[in-house]
Amino acid sequence: MTEQERASTRHTASAAAGEPPRAPQRPHERTHHGHTVSDPYAWMRDREDPELIAYLHAENAYADARTAHLAPLREQLFQEIKSRVQESDLSVPVGDGPWWYYARTIEGQQYAVHARCPRTGPDAPRPVLEPGAIPEGEQILLDGNAAAAGHDFFSVGALAVSTDHRLVVAGVDTEGDERFALTVTEVATGTILDHEITGVGYGAEFDNSGRYLFYVAVDDAWRPYQVWRHEVGTPRADDVLIYQEDDERFWLGLGGSRDDSHLIIGLGTKTTSEAWILPADDPTGTWRCVRERVEGVEYDIEIAGETILIVHNIRNREGDLAWTELADPSEWRPIATSLPGERFLGVDAFDDFAVLTLRADGLPTLRVLPRDAATESGFGEPQAWPVDGELTAVYLADNPEMATREVVVTEESYIHPRASYAVSPLDGTRTLLKRQPVLGDFDPANYAESREWVSAADGARIPVSIVRRADVGQDGSAPGLLNGYGAYEISSDPYFSVARLSLLDRGLVYAVAHVRGGGEMGRGWYDEGKLAAKPNTFGDFVAVADALRGGWVDPDRLACEGGSAGGLLIGAALNLAPDRFRFAHAAVPFVDALTSMLDPDLPLTAGEWEEWGNPLADPAAYDTMAGYAPYDNVQATEYPAILATTSLHDTRVLVTEPAKWVARLRELATNDPQTRPILLHTEMSAGHGGRSGRYDAWREVAWEWSVLLDQLGLADGSLPAVHDS
Repeated sequence: MTEQERASTRHTASAAAGEPPRAPQRPHERTHHGHTVSDPYAWMRDREDPELIAYLHAENAYADARTAHLAPLREQLFQEIKSRVQESDLSVPVGDGPWWYYARTIEGQQYAVHARCPRTGPDAPRPVLEPGAIPEGEQILLDGNAAAAGHDFFSVGALAVSTDHRLVVAGVDTEGDERFALTVTEVATGTILDHEITGVGYGAEFDNSGRYLFYVAVDDAWRPYQVWRHEVGTPRADDVLIYQEDDERFWLGLGGSRDDSHLIIGLGTKTTSEAWILPADDPTGTWRCVRERVEGVEYDIEIAGETILIVHNIRNREGDLAWTELADPSEWRPIATSLPGERFLGVDAFDDFAVLTLRADGLPTLRVLPRDAATESGFGEPQAWPVDGELTAVYLADNPEMATREVVVTEESYIHPRASYAVSPLDGTRTLLKRQPVLGDFDPANYAESREWVSAADGARIPVSIVRRADVGQDGSAPGLLNGYGAYEISSDPYFSVARLSLLDRGLVYAVAHVRGGGEMGRGWYDEGKLAAKPNTFGDFVAVADALRGGWVDPDRLACEGGSAGGLLIGAALNLAPDRFRFAHAAVPFVDALTSMLDPDLPLTAGEWEEWGNPLADPAAYDTMAGYAPYDNVQATEYPAILATTSLHDTRVLVTEPAKWVARLRELATNDPQTRPILLHTEMSAGHGGRSGRYDAWREVAWEWSVLLDQLGLADGSLPAVHDS
């Protein structure tokens, strides 16, 4: 037996006996800016190390042993989720040329079937089908269940149809590392024409002839940095490099214009962007830059005939809308500017109008600009989009056709399922196309949602979303779960969750802290929670926790959760205020942030310096991160019960980070493992998003929430009397 096999046997036997695993320590020190730090778990950096794999298996065995008594509750939660879902269902069909495109799910199958059926004309009514029915004349683009056969993981990173609707390219990942294999198929016959391209990034686009396919390559650090042109059916060795981005701060993406006239390469850092365009009829032609990058200038383009619409931040950090000429985009002329409380995000152009996407008063919404020949730009003033509900999020759905009199828009909130409407922007009429079905006795009137405000230590007013059963009062007796993220200008917007109903129906108050570092309140909100101001994010979260405790929530039964950068938030908040929480769930948590930002060879690091600072080169950035990085600040104190969940193949946050964090918590925390366990659970065949199949994902949620409910004293499985008020 090898030493690694002995270690695995030793670890697993210890876990099975109910003893928390103890990770081996190996001497390691790092020195930066005069600071020498001991890191005895640095050896975990190699995620292929047999000792690390053995440790992860031991942690899984321990987590299984410590939660074995929750098996009935897990099954109950899974069945509750499953019973509310219409398992055979069809998405809203999207019209594009002679076809309706849609995805459908089949009861008992994990993945969606992406397909299309004939459309008799631009005014043909959308097909309306009973659940489980197959549209007449259906052609399959990608059957996820067939493609996933034999694999523990499956996800789609590209799905694009050629302009003539003859070909489809699908990008598939079966490892979880977000590297995709592309397959080109003739849709009508199902004949595979090309499977040469593997190990690439998100996105792929055909030229207008369908002869060429453009795709994105990633570097060793998983940064999308190249665009290649591939002739369908030829060896990959003959592919032509179109663009390479050498500035390691920039990522690139690939897309096409709605009118099929151009292919578009978008490049960006956290603060700077650049766009290149190519006529889709001229695939071997020369790409043209819309405007060369200027540090700190961000812009997003939409091609509308001979005009380009642009959302940019040249004069206003919250965004302006401008236009320029496609033939000569050098002069940008104003159309509209964001008002106080607004943040312009992007624009979509159609033949008779444009739709501006923005944030207003902390929520995503839309504005309509009618075509107006009397104006220089050809568009009139933005008109407000009517919205019902205090916490309703409004989005423009997939609308691929320029020549349309109506667009599909989706609306949802925490308690109202997603609804899709066909809206005529010029007269405001709208028709409900589909509302997400929720089976059983669900009634939105039995639940309540509201927006509250909490003052942070520096006086900033933090928005908080509160979701609860309607009969749960603000008397400080309810269990609660506080969610947060707070990074990258990503907003935690209202969304409906069937699974969340299992928590609400047990009387739990669900709260979202819209802390600084996110984008809820605009670019300024983001700027106040990044770089040197990053500690604001953590202080905001603790301030919200303090406001909830004794207000909505029993002070002894408040839990918290966050994932990825939100996992960093959870780890930092626990170090700041471990006594505020009874339980914490950190999902794929970025908890060893300082170590990662010191290593530019890791995925994402160099591009992240504009978010967190560069501690490798900047002593002040080092000191700031050293002051909050969760792994570096674990204390010898009692923490809440903790569940860290991660995946072996995660590219964004390596499994190393939560593994090291849990090892250090085990070393220093004074927790009683019987009442406040510290658990690590690793999906051994998944990536950053966890398990990929929908039934597997529901079981994963049920497992996590059974631990949460157990720690909040709700593990007996019974549902309290509900909806009495």
